[in-house]
Amino acid sequence: MKQIVVISGKGGTGKTVISASFASLAEKKVMADCDVDAADLHLLLHPTVKEEYDFLGKVARIDQERCTQCGRCQEVCRFEAISDFTIDPVSCEGCGVCAYVCPQKAIEMVEDVSGKWFVSETKYGPLVHAKLGIAEENSGKLVSLVKQKARQIAEEEGCEFIIIDGPPGIGCPVIASLSGVDVALIVSEPTLSGIHDLERVAGVAHHFGVRSLVCINKYDLNMENSQQIEEFCQSHGIEIAGKIPFDSTVTEAMVCGKSIVEYSDGKVSRRIKEVWEKVKEV
Repeated sequence: MKQIVVISGKGGTGKTVISASFASLAEKKVMADCDVDAADLHLLLHPTVKEEYDFLGKVARIDQERCTQCGRCQEVCRFEAISDFTIDPVSCEGCGVCAYVCPQKAIEMVEDVSGKWFVSETKYGPLVHAKLGIAEENSGKLVSLVKQKARQIAEEEGCEFIIIDGPPGIGCPVIASLSGVDVALIVSEPTLSGIHDLERVAGVAHHFGVRSLVCINKYDLNMENSQQIEEFCQSHGIEIAGKIPFDSTVTEAMVCGKSIVEYSDGKVSRRIKEVWEKVKEV
């Protein structure tokens, strides 16, 4: 069983479009949407929820009877969640430092519902996905939970692939998405910010020993920047899995709630199929 994660250095590069296409093209697979802060793979896969669970995070709570108001907790809270010796549950990120330093042990970490996660069925196969609550943290833990459940289903059903729609950026949820995968497909676009973000996320993947491939989406919008991406990949030993042209048909497919490879057999679909074959080969 191989785990493939599709990531990007920034949002809006077309990562989910490619993930949904892979879900349509692959056989014997489980899908996992690990972009838990802004999940959208379900918009193209149309899942039927079979199981629903609470995701429990933790927030700090002060026992006012034991608190001596020494102020140590307020000094160490980098999120400014403690004021007048009370904790704002919205600002608290559940790191637990205040409870650790409290000399009176007056602070405890209590469980709190931070979101939901789901096991669903689609016409492409099982999908594990989640929804983190507004302003909630611990997204990395939720990503790990989603991946763990997807792996369990894949093992039970004898699947060949786990296709992971990863989050953008280089933060904690991206690191959790990269953990234990066989290959990362980095989706980039030919803009200056796209080049910069590609360099950052490729560095994170390299740090954790994950082999990377790069797909340049909408490459023909700026051939000079696309060339810069290719030169960067060549200098760092990263293989280009494919280059996908811009086509308004992709937007039409999304409006219809379909993956592009199902909606059209045009040039974009053909290029994505070539990228999938390259990923499988690797």
